[in-house]
Amino acid sequence: MHAPTDTAGTPARDALDGAITAIAAAGCESPRLDAELLLAHVLDVGREQLLTQPDMIVAGPAVRALQDAVRRRAIEREPVAYIVGRRGFRRLQLAVDRRALIPRPETELLVEVALGLGASARVLDVGTGCGAVALALKDERPDLHVCGSDLSEPALELAGANARALQLDVKLLHADLLSDVGEYDAVLCNPPYVRESERAQLAPEIVRHEPPEALFAGPDGLATIRALLQALADLPGVRFLALEVGAGQAPAVAELASAAGFDAIRFERDLARIQRVMIAERHGE
Repeated sequence: MHAPTDTAGTPARDALDGAITAIAAAGCESPRLDAELLLAHVLDVGREQLLTQPDMIVAGPAVRALQDAVRRRAIEREPVAYIVGRRGFRRLQLAVDRRALIPRPETELLVEVALGLGASARVLDVGTGCGAVALALKDERPDLHVCGSDLSEPALELAGANARALQLDVKLLHADLLSDVGEYDAVLCNPPYVRESERAQLAPEIVRHEPPEALFAGPDGLATIRALLQALADLPGVRFLALEVGAGQAPAVAELASAAGFDAIRFERDLARIQRVMIAERHGE
């Protein structure tokens, strides 16, 4: 019995097995999931269809497209989200590429804690990247006046494309932290918080492909957080802050928030039980 040729096509299950083997050999953490996502992408089908339609064939341009996708994942260690060009975040499907950090599940906590804000509150998502937090919040709380800011113009272009595609009315600003952004009731931020010394410990997917300015923040990982909280000390009108932090940073960040005038500080833990998001509020006059 001869192996299938490119003209006849390859059964999807065989193509999937080959992709899993190659991705696993490269040391990637989730080879089956990665392979399923890549195969579903090149076939333009839902991942569940790979299971419900076992007789599906990979043929024609899809063969080369899958080979290229697997090469990018296994050899170049490019993140799957960048290869397929999208990432799910809460209820949204967002376009993603190397202009901005890939949204992580733990960052959804920023949206979760902001859902309880008062009606028509003015909210600024600092360092919006692809727009994930700002757009998800606007999607779930359309009454809020949501703005996303970023120092990176390419990231803002990506966020703008997502806003238009999703038809969500979020204002976007080119700004360095809180400089010239206007007045807001609440600030949300997923800042860079990785220590420079931790660079070598990060996965190749992160170090090789994601924007370093969205990851690293000085020797202690607190450079951006420190600057943001110092700026907030001069903006008493901001009564609510939700800030993503790194593992082990909670005590230091809480101290910085207290010095900035926040008098109610607590942390939400992510699924790994890490104190991941600080919620800080001001209740004084």
